[in-house]
Amino acid sequence: MALNLTPCVYPIIPVTISYFAGQSDRRQSRLFAHGACYVMGLAVTNSLLGVTAALTGGLMGAMLQNPVVLIAIAAVLVLFAASLFGFWEMRLPFAVTQIASRGYVGYFGSLFMGLTMGIVAAPCIGPFVLGLLTWVAGLGSAGLGFVVFFSLSLGLGLPLFGLALFSGQLERLPRSGGWMRWVRELMGWVLVGMAAYYLRAVLPSSAYTVLLSWVAAAAGLHLGWLARVKARSVIFDWIRAAVGTAGLVLAVMLIGGWVLRGPGVTWQPYSDDLLETARRTGKPVIIDFYADWCTPCVELDQKTFHDSKIVSLSHNEFIMVKVDLTRAENEQNESLLKRYAVKGVPTVVFIGPDGRERHDQRLVDFLPADQFSGRMTSLTKNDSGG
Repeated sequence: MALNLTPCVYPIIPVTISYFAGQSDRRQSRLFAHGACYVMGLAVTNSLLGVTAALTGGLMGAMLQNPVVLIAIAAVLVLFAASLFGFWEMRLPFAVTQIASRGYVGYFGSLFMGLTMGIVAAPCIGPFVLGLLTWVAGLGSAGLGFVVFFSLSLGLGLPLFGLALFSGQLERLPRSGGWMRWVRELMGWVLVGMAAYYLRAVLPSSAYTVLLSWVAAAAGLHLGWLARVKARSVIFDWIRAAVGTAGLVLAVMLIGGWVLRGPGVTWQPYSDDLLETARRTGKPVIIDFYADWCTPCVELDQKTFHDSKIVSLSHNEFIMVKVDLTRAENEQNESLLKRYAVKGVPTVVFIGPDGRERHDQRLVDFLPADQFSGRMTSLTKNDSGG
């Protein structure tokens, strides 16, 4: 919805409303149908982009384990952010813009307007959409890619749809001005945050936290007070101050959470001798199949495995083993994946004191600390096979 307030999209609002208001049959039901066609056209274009990016990214999962690729993706996102900050301008060929700006009548005309709105508005929303495509490609989920870009389409189309139904409200729209540049820069900071997200697997945990806090603080200071915006609106001043304050608060929370976080679980590399020793001494074993590029893995590592109760249990009663699958494949990891039938990460395997896996306890997603400690406790009390 915020993208509607960027300098390239905002002028489209009166054009769109004038189009709907100029329909020969202005009955509310017909206007509703035209608006639905418009939003559907926008949704089809963007959703197909999202699904395509996600499917393509899924085929490149191995590449996303490479630090060079992750750094390159982050650099591309920063480049797009620089466009939104005004350092360079994205422009489409004149012929493409001319085709997209043609008018058609009837329901097809409404559908065509939705299909081509992204082309007309590309100089402003293009960098953000391309950055979003890069992020979705990294996720590799077609369903999530569809949802993300369908949501983007609704955010772009529904405000115009609502104003089209009540075209008499056009004169109440706020006037264009410097505040639109501020919205564009807000989108730029979103892309910078996404770039920092991609560097998570490249940087140490402490450096990554410092980077995120720096981005949040810099965005807050810039958007809240440093950006040169001329807007004669008390409401906009409040919004600007609120966004700036939120950025600074987020930065403090990130640094505070990192400083106050206690020690984590001490892990050992996998070895058959280690598991044999655990079986002889009657100690249960937890094997964590992990990768730096796996979001639930990182959540487990930063939240669950830093919980004081879990750390205490792991030190006193368990042998904790980590299998790191972040880097290139090796023979030992391949053998372990087959032996334990690991289909993906995260996978946490629980082995009882008798040396047999408790299959009912296996974990393949993030689990909060209280529930994870419950599984650990039940494993020490249950000596029966699973």
